[in-house]
Amino acid sequence: MMLDRDSGSTYSYVIREAEIRDLDSVIEINMKTLPEHYPRYFWEYHLNTWRNIFLVAEYNGVVVGYMMNRIEHDEGFFTGNIVVRGHVVSIAVLKDYRRRGIGRSLMLEGMRRMKNLHNAQEVILEVRVSNEPAIKLYKTLGFKIVKILPSYYIDGEDAYLMARPL
Repeated sequence: MMLDRDSGSTYSYVIREAEIRDLDSVIEINMKTLPEHYPRYFWEYHLNTWRNIFLVAEYNGVVVGYMMNRIEHDEGFFTGNIVVRGHVVSIAVLKDYRRRGIGRSLMLEGMRRMKNLHNAQEVILEVRVSNEPAIKLYKTLGFKIVKILPSYYIDGEDAYLMARPL
């Protein structure tokens, strides 16, 4: 049970592994909340390949957020060696459910699973340079800006590549 900061009432949500039945809801959340969209096979591939780190947030039985992740092997930002790295491919929460800690909970559980289930040593994500609320959240979770990716998004906006050790 959590306290809703806006209304003072309590609410509850659960973070769990996504299931195939959640995919339509996840894609709908993506379409409503983010300008970056992927073909269905991309979602299915991530769900089938990394199910234990593809998460949804469920509020009163309704999927209101998700976190799609994958595992990569690449040069680390903190050690310089080849590392197992978690990659937050996409994360979103429906507008009406924001500012309740759901995004933070998704991030914390996703990072915990990347480390414990896949031995990930660090985690990365890309975020629009204009997305100040997300950047603020990621910084409070220990992420650092490690690179600027010019014209990363289809509309030409730059992205910050952010990373943190696990």
